Amino acid sequence: MPATHRSDLPRLPAKSAIALGALLACVSAVAQQAPAPVSASTPEQAQSAPEAAATVSVTTKRNANRIDRQVYDVKADPASSNDTVADTLNKVPSVAVDPDGNVTLRGKSNVQIYVDGKPSAMMQGDNRAAAINALPAADLESVEVINNPGAQFGNEGGGGPILNLVMRRERTPGGFASVNANLGTEGRANLSSFGSYTTGRMSVQGGVYGRRDKRESTGDTVRERIDPATGAVARSTQASNSDTANDTVGMNASLSYNLGEKDVVAATVMASGTDSDTVSSERFHSTNAAGLVDSDYLRQASRDGRSRNYSLSTRLDHKGDSQGELFKMDLRLSGAKTEGDLRNASDYTVRPVNAQAARTRQDNETSNRIADFTGDYELPGEHGIVKLGYKLARTSSVFDNAYLDIDAATLAERLNTGRSNRFELDETTAALYASYQWRINKDWGVLGGLRAEYTDVDMFQATTNIRAGNHYLDAIPSAFVTYGWSDDTTLRLSYAHRIRRPGAGDLNPFVVYRDEYNVSSGNPALQPSDSDSLEFGIETKLGKVDTNLRLYARRDTDLISERRFFLADNVLLTTKENAGSSNSGGLEFTFGGKLTDKLSVNASGNLGYAEQSVLGSASGDKRSATTLSGRARFGYQYDRNNHFQLMLNAQGKTLLGEGYRQPVRTADFNYRHNLSPALSLVLNVNDLFDSQKMESITETDRLREHSIRRFNGRTYFVGLSYRFGSFGGNGQRPMRGGGGPGMHGAGGGGGGGGPGH
Repeated sequence: MPATHRSDLPRLPAKSAIALGALLACVSAVAQQAPAPVSASTPEQAQSAPEAAATVSVTTKRNANRIDRQVYDVKADPASSNDTVADTLNKVPSVAVDPDGNVTLRGKSNVQIYVDGKPSAMMQGDNRAAAINALPAADLESVEVINNPGAQFGNEGGGGPILNLVMRRERTPGGFASVNANLGTEGRANLSSFGSYTTGRMSVQGGVYGRRDKRESTGDTVRERIDPATGAVARSTQASNSDTANDTVGMNASLSYNLGEKDVVAATVMASGTDSDTVSSERFHSTNAAGLVDSDYLRQASRDGRSRNYSLSTRLDHKGDSQGELFKMDLRLSGAKTEGDLRNASDYTVRPVNAQAARTRQDNETSNRIADFTGDYELPGEHGIVKLGYKLARTSSVFDNAYLDIDAATLAERLNTGRSNRFELDETTAALYASYQWRINKDWGVLGGLRAEYTDVDMFQATTNIRAGNHYLDAIPSAFVTYGWSDDTTLRLSYAHRIRRPGAGDLNPFVVYRDEYNVSSGNPALQPSDSDSLEFGIETKLGKVDTNLRLYARRDTDLISERRFFLADNVLLTTKENAGSSNSGGLEFTFGGKLTDKLSVNASGNLGYAEQSVLGSASGDKRSATTLSGRARFGYQYDRNNHFQLMLNAQGKTLLGEGYRQPVRTADFNYRHNLSPALSLVLNVNDLFDSQKMESITETDRLREHSIRRFNGRTYFVGLSYRFGSFGGNGQRPMRGGGGPGMHGAGGGGGGGGPGH
């Protein structure tokens, strides 16, 4: 596994370098100026004033969409008392979360998920799916969609667009608490609570939750292996079913305290744990090119899994002597650990040539730890705001897989050294950034930034005692322009260059056995992928309806894609490769508002075009697709105590490296009845028409495959939501109702505390 090295010189086009050199000169000049008061006449500047005050006794006014992101208020969704974070993300425009927890934005999978403006171990790798499928949506304040991340955001964990989860914050003096409890079909249940108390200089809040979930799936795969020389075809089929029960508990708590007029300290802790039990069966049948059966067997499996996640953070906010001057330091430690014990028993009718023991056990462990220390400085000047910052981060990942053969007579276990492996990866990142937000006049605003990022990667294949390393130095520019066309219309233009670095699982070269037909491995020779994205947006109001239109274009080079090819006649290896380029673009639209006093509509859609190189094609073909995806939410307030909501979701065709995924359509229903000002009855029906599925098609020179999986089917939940407490003697906190993500599309920035807040 030889070390690979990339040029240490920043990869920056000449024109970009000249422009950014001029930008940094402006930044330097502004930093030396004596600061002067700034009129908060733009939404972005208006937001800075309450944050600079750094007190816990003032409620920040909910801000509009900001210069570098769209903000979706999710508290107003009546289904949030039962939903998970994954459910909520599936309601955000152009975001899709499949039943396995994989997240895409505008059809792209390299999406980073931040928590309060920072990366977290629980939102990376294999841990992310479990985390977003367990965290209650009721703990969210808002979701920020950052398609073109600015200079303050790093490239770890994917390097693509960012979904920032802003956790719920209450700052008004007084106390408040809420409890949500729901029961569902087939033993499903969840319970969550949230409470806060603010008095004087101190604010404390937190919540606990528990969830029992059941996930069922059935699948069918038809695979045709093609001999490139003769064109002969060998066919195999695989039919599977799986049942998984997950039990999750978790908590979060935060404390903030005003040390004086200028300093605020805060601490936050999050922790969760999930235990899972899975039973599954798979029927394999294969024939050779002559039509003779060469494999036929039934495999039954059981898996006991456990995952544990935690995040600890401390923050200091210091207000300077100048108006609006603010310095923040943030230290975060997070970790995620997943363990599994998988037992397989195979009953062979026709034993495959490559089959080993009929009984096996796999003991695997995956862990990920992140230490993240950042500092951000903000100084308003006469004409704008300069921001400077740094980041030091250390990420450690371990993959440990032990494969054991079990003797059928004695049940004694023997380590299979050819299928056991331990892989370790350590990544160290140091970064500096500078940005300047210039208020040209009352209509025009500009934000430009540059980030310099150095990353050192150390890989250790413990099983074979091989070490390798890599390092990167990158210059990452970004730019944003806004123009206030009128009181109701704003134009936005943005550009960002991003780096996607391969993760630990992408780099591990060891071949991991899944079954006699399928194995997988990473590729230590992977190079980072570069992307350039450009977006133009119009935000306006048509009557009572808020409307957003965004034209976007994106180019990826050295694209990291999944590649599959045959190691033997019928053993398929899944790995990763740098696979040429990809071009995509489209038109995204959202609109939402009240059509009548009782009926509200929130709709979004994405008409997209994508073109990319076809992996496994000797002729270097390109594959393209034009897709239309959309969702619509209809809310009907029958009277003050009864609210109905119907959610329709349609995802278009998605290109994959060797094929594509077929469109899918789903629907959900919610009904909320207020039994009293404090107590509500909630009914949720998920997958109303029992249409949830994942259907993918692979087409290469040597492989044709059609695979379809179907999931839980229609599920029902009924529950109660109870709220009590008051704020500063103002009485009972009003109930949530109506809306949902996008209905208040210009809503809440929250108290995330991350760079850029």
